[in-house]
Amino acid sequence: MKIAIVERIENYDEEKPFNKRYYLDSCFSEIFDELDILLIPVISEKNLEEICNICDGLVVTGSPNDVHPKYYGEHPIKEYKFDEYGLVKNIVELFNNAHKPILGICAGIQEINVIFGGTLNQDIPNHKLKDQSKHNVKLTMKSFLYDVYKSESIKVNSYHKQSIKDLAPEFKITAISDDGIIEGIEKDNIVAVQWHPEVLYDMNFFRSFIEKFGKRNWCNTNRRRGD
Repeated sequence: MKIAIVERIENYDEEKPFNKRYYLDSCFSEIFDELDILLIPVISEKNLEEICNICDGLVVTGSPNDVHPKYYGEHPIKEYKFDEYGLVKNIVELFNNAHKPILGICAGIQEINVIFGGTLNQDIPNHKLKDQSKHNVKLTMKSFLYDVYKSESIKVNSYHKQSIKDLAPEFKITAISDDGIIEGIEKDNIVAVQWHPEVLYDMNFFRSFIEKFGKRNWCNTNRRRGD
């Protein structure tokens, strides 16, 4: 099985060479190695259709930079760094149109929400980007997340300064924190969470996603190919 994964982009110092880097946290490599899944990195807008054709699913890891508010009809209120998120938008739309599973993580949930017509809170008061403390989220019954954890609430980590404001049409909220932050959304073949299950090394989460969405798509694809 092959999973496409959008690598993170970061500009360290524009005045120095080798400043722009594509990278992937080692957690993802370790988790998908254990699941015996080949990761296909996405770092260019070229050949996205071919990547979609050969892969069974997509992981959107999110960028350290923010989606520019112009993409959801607002003006910037803070001097943050922004991404031109065309690559993410194009690859998500390709996989969605092909009805292949998509998993969004942290900023990935924000990007997915904007791609499908939602908006974001540009700055959350009293939230620190590097706060990895655990907090409680309530899960919606009859959702992927509830099926994974078999509980109406779980503890997750926090590492974000923005969040979903207006939910994109056709999505449902499947996790919400005690302070009202939307932490999980789902629609058909798409699951996205605000926290970092890879940092928690949450094998149950990733294995469940592959079992429910990825293997089903893999079997259907191979059946059509006659493999």
